[in-house]
Amino acid sequence: MNRVETHTNAGIRTNIKHDSHSNTQQKLKRSLKSRHISMISLGGTIGTGLLLASGNSVAAAGPGGALLAYGLIGVMVFFLMTSLGEMAAYMPVSGSFSTYASKFVDPSLGFALGWNYWYNWAVTIAAEISAVAIVMKYWFPHTPSFIWSAAFLIIIFTLNFLSVKSFGESEYWFALIKVATIIIFIIISFLMIFGILGGHAPVGFTNFFKGDAPFHGGFFATLGIFLAAGFSFQGTELLGITAGETENPEKTIPQAVRSVFWRILLFYVLAILAIGLLIPYTDARLANSDDVAVSPFTLIFENAGIAFAASVMNAVILTAILSAGNSGLYAASRTLRELAVEGNAPKIFKKLNNRGVPVAALVLTVAVACLSFLASFFGSGTVYIWLLNASGMCGFIAWLGIATSHYRFRKAFVAQGRDLSELPYRSKFFPFGPIFAFVLCAIVILGQNYTAFTGDHIDWYGILVSYIGLPIFLVIWFGHKLKCKTKVVRLEKADLTTKRQVQ
Repeated sequence: MNRVETHTNAGIRTNIKHDSHSNTQQKLKRSLKSRHISMISLGGTIGTGLLLASGNSVAAAGPGGALLAYGLIGVMVFFLMTSLGEMAAYMPVSGSFSTYASKFVDPSLGFALGWNYWYNWAVTIAAEISAVAIVMKYWFPHTPSFIWSAAFLIIIFTLNFLSVKSFGESEYWFALIKVATIIIFIIISFLMIFGILGGHAPVGFTNFFKGDAPFHGGFFATLGIFLAAGFSFQGTELLGITAGETENPEKTIPQAVRSVFWRILLFYVLAILAIGLLIPYTDARLANSDDVAVSPFTLIFENAGIAFAASVMNAVILTAILSAGNSGLYAASRTLRELAVEGNAPKIFKKLNNRGVPVAALVLTVAVACLSFLASFFGSGTVYIWLLNASGMCGFIAWLGIATSHYRFRKAFVAQGRDLSELPYRSKFFPFGPIFAFVLCAIVILGQNYTAFTGDHIDWYGILVSYIGLPIFLVIWFGHKLKCKTKVVRLEKADLTTKRQVQ
């Protein structure tokens, strides 16, 4: 029997026994401490999107366009995290997106969101397997790529297989390296901007207004950067996945959510501003988003006189890839496990070992990642490209699910006569926050490949490649709905009483 907390209509908390699962001995371990969650939260959004692709964003839309796009997407992500934080602090479950959607919106939507999110990370891990081989080629150009890919896969599988604590500890140090790099970068950049470092006169806003800057390329160029910025921020929602294995989530989750605003300001807005001020958008090197030697971070570190800047940044990028793969495997395995708990996946995937790790879910996720990776070697990689494109929208769809679930959660809370003071953390931006996030996220999804519609003729192949993830999601959602005859959950009937603890 699992002891869970419920509320009476009078708002009085009582403890009752709730037998939600037949196997009552297997429980997730609440081993993630406050420092783990805080650092995972801080470093979760720092990846190749910022370290490499940020330069391309400045080149495409100018410093002002890039700053506007990243700033608005950052605001949207902040609203989303306050929404997720409110639900996760009140009902901390692993694989939270599918659970919240099932309870507050529609069981079929929860089913589709869960499988959508699992697939997204499984294929993303395959992409990271490819990326780590490219990064290692920088130092060892003559070593076979499969050696580094295999080593990467073994490392992240081992970290997840040992225990949730080993995952949390490794993510803590991965994130610490990334956070330290960004902080050092921003400090050095602004010292150079004011002429204190680098042996040059103060740069000021000279590059920011060079040519047709700050907004280069007009509205559609900035819209294109919205898409890139959105991909860069994906991973922030891991905060909700970790809630089910966090010590004292009612306290820890709100603390992590409150740091979201500052990390967005510090890591993205200030970093993009620094790049736009120090490197003119006309610099051709910025457009090369795959070469660490011309990463905007590498260029600025070299201009500051830091030796081996490219090697240092390559090491940081390797850390970011390891972090993405590690957290991706964790998120996918917990999501698959939660699907099994809800009866939406085979029962074998809800089984845990004595350390609280869903081994079967881990193994399947790694197997799918390996098959996706192997697909890159056949048919000129066409299959792999389609797999990646199908996962491209998955993160945005998950964000739409968070916004919708929070809106319905709060409405249900009020409809059932509950006092908002019962919430351990309450978003101050409701209802504007989830509505704004939903609308902006929908615009990003629909604008995924706007150029396919703006040419002399409609690019149907481009549309199919770019938007394939959306119809797949809809087919899963409505297919499950037709099969199981599910209905939209009535606000008065939404399950707000079962605050399931560790399962």
